[in-house]
Amino acid sequence: MINAILDKTKELPPITLEEMSGIKLMNRTDTKFVATLEQLNAFLFAVQGQYYIQEHNNKRVASYHTTYFDTPDYVMYTMHHNGKKRREKIRVRTYLDSDDTFLEVKNKNNHGRTKKKRIVVNDVSSVHSEPETVNPFLEKHAWYAPSDISPVIENFFSRITLVNKGKTERLTIDFDLRFHNLVTDRHDKLKKVAIIELKRDGNVPSPALDIIRVLRIKRSGFSKYCIGSALTHSGLKRNNFKERLRMIEKMENN
Repeated sequence: MINAILDKTKELPPITLEEMSGIKLMNRTDTKFVATLEQLNAFLFAVQGQYYIQEHNNKRVASYHTTYFDTPDYVMYTMHHNGKKRREKIRVRTYLDSDDTFLEVKNKNNHGRTKKKRIVVNDVSSVHSEPETVNPFLEKHAWYAPSDISPVIENFFSRITLVNKGKTERLTIDFDLRFHNLVTDRHDKLKKVAIIELKRDGNVPSPALDIIRVLRIKRSGFSKYCIGSALTHSGLKRNNFKERLRMIEKMENN
């Protein structure tokens, strides 16, 4: 199925990274959906003629490596699990195709809006080894200092990015998710699941949303940090994630 999906990406017209950077969604809303790879394959067929695909250095599928940080008592994980609207995540993300690495802070407010701030760093160890750069950044944008946090889980995944012809929405599609828990040393992976995130300008009409409804792709919150952690660390609370975990298990076993 992965090969079929890769073939579908070749049939979409490209848009450059530079052109993508010029698309500003000023009143953005974000919605996530969880799809099987079969549904993703059908989705990519259905969007033909309505969407561009991001292409960079002749590649249409980008590879990512992300390491998430948390406190010793997993405050960031627990806040998300407990449904706190106002919460934070701290991560180091590497774009493997270009080897660009960023320290990122994502803050979600009480209205569900997410703000992301980032700076260039050398690697994961920079959070503790580059205080002259990292400390002022975290002091300004994060709730935690480097001494409060440590790396707890890493993931790898592939991403397809689409933009509609009207340039009023972007979609990121993540698949081939692999997790490695740095605390328990457990590994897990999602072989049959894809995460589609729709980012659009307000409530403008969305061709993708119509297709998602026809294909009965399920709307569902999905945090790669939290789901990966729940799958690889039995000591963490997971009651509020059980429904999502059962859904994922069913998709993986079909």
